Amino acid sequence: MKTIGILGGMSWESTVTYYQGLNRAVKQRLGGLHSAKLVLLSVDFAEIERLQHQGEWQQLGELLAANARQVEAAGAEGLLIATNTMHKVAEPVAAGIGIPLLHLADATAEHLLAQGIRRVGLLGTRFTMEQAFYRERIEARGIEVVVPDVAERELVHRVIYDELCNGQIVDSSRQGYLQIIDNLAKQGAQGVILGCTEIGLLVDAQHTAVPLFDTTAIHIEQAVNWALA
Repeated sequence: MKTIGILGGMSWESTVTYYQGLNRAVKQRLGGLHSAKLVLLSVDFAEIERLQHQGEWQQLGELLAANARQVEAAGAEGLLIATNTMHKVAEPVAAGIGIPLLHLADATAEHLLAQGIRRVGLLGTRFTMEQAFYRERIEARGIEVVVPDVAERELVHRVIYDELCNGQIVDSSRQGYLQIIDNLAKQGAQGVILGCTEIGLLVDAQHTAVPLFDTTAIHIEQAVNWALA
């Protein structure tokens, strides 16, 4: 079994899901008392969030690359960035280490293709929905990506930072998300990417008939397949 490195804490609420999911998946595959071999570095998200909203992406890339080198030095053989938004700096992070970066958007695109999806909705932070770094990675695989309108994007973004990253699950926010998901389906989306690692804490398959693609679960599956190959 290879050792999986995790850059987490963005937010720690979703990093908990990664930690549990990786260990449960390895146990399911190998049985007994098996668990995942992991190295986890968890950052102070307040610093990251401030730099995100200031647009200091170069500084963030340098910071996460330095963190990634610490994870590699601790024995990790491959790296997960346990957040969709910070894949905006995936290239400088990958360039700064000597181990593979398992890219979340690539794993998501492969999963969508395997499901026959050719048009998909995307929910995430405003950065993920509006900027090209994530969408283009999926669109390069021949999948059309649809995002909510401006007001809906603002709601999705606010709920992530003000509620989900603080561990708050608000029913009215869930209803707002479900309405946005329905609107994306009406625009021809065959399913919706939950493109922020916290969104799965709020909505899942029990809440809607629209197929949902939880990137956290997809990333975990990719990592375990890699670690056990």
